Amino acid sequence: MGFLQGKKVLITGVASNRSIAWGCAQAMRREGAEIALTYQNDKLKTRVEEFAAKLGSTIALPLDVSSDREITHLFTELEAHWDGLDVIVHSVAFAPQHELAGDYVEGLTREGFLTAHEISSYSFSALAKASRRMMEGRNGSLLTMTFLGSVRAVPYYNVMGLAKASLEANVRYLAASLGPQGTRVNAISAGPVQTLAASGISHFRSMLKQVERHTPLRRTVTTEEVGNAAAFLCSDLASGITGDILYVDTGFNILGLG
Repeated sequence: MGFLQGKKVLITGVASNRSIAWGCAQAMRREGAEIALTYQNDKLKTRVEEFAAKLGSTIALPLDVSSDREITHLFTELEAHWDGLDVIVHSVAFAPQHELAGDYVEGLTREGFLTAHEISSYSFSALAKASRRMMEGRNGSLLTMTFLGSVRAVPYYNVMGLAKASLEANVRYLAASLGPQGTRVNAISAGPVQTLAASGISHFRSMLKQVERHTPLRRTVTTEEVGNAAAFLCSDLASGITGDILYVDTGFNILGLG
């Protein structure tokens, strides 16, 4: 019996089998969780339904996190399948590509700044708020994904670094707000992983090579390793952990010079 047996888990952001969200879904299913997935638009619907089927699930629901109506509708639809919810994995982030190339100030726009924060940070709070009724009294867990660029100036990460800093503050405030009802809130700061989302960052392959050369383990992290850490953080094994940022990056965050 897995350590997530009987847990009902909603995972956002599965867009490919190389995504961190997919690594989380596989690890959590392996540990016995029931899984529901979301898809951003009709273009991704069939693909995400196929991913759900691989996890033994028939639940794949639409979710555009920029729409309050869709967020509310998501949980209305989920209540038709489940009588409660134990875990939400938020693996959603976006900034316009022109914001992720070249100099930070030179590429900065008001629209891009607001978009990055709305999609990458505010959406986590919005999901937490909309899910409160389904998660009430279940000692649930909310988990999101961040990156070292939230606390270090990482070339080309630019406005997304600010959005991730906001997201990490979000983790702390949500943990304080939801803790009295038993809900824990944490984040994983994963090392660079070759995903579809990461491909939008300029010179991302150079970043991967830098990590491989200098990180203590001399390699990059895998989506499977991030998924395993996520499964632990969302389980009762981590019942005393909330408001935390767990680094899963083969040790890169500890380095001063590389």
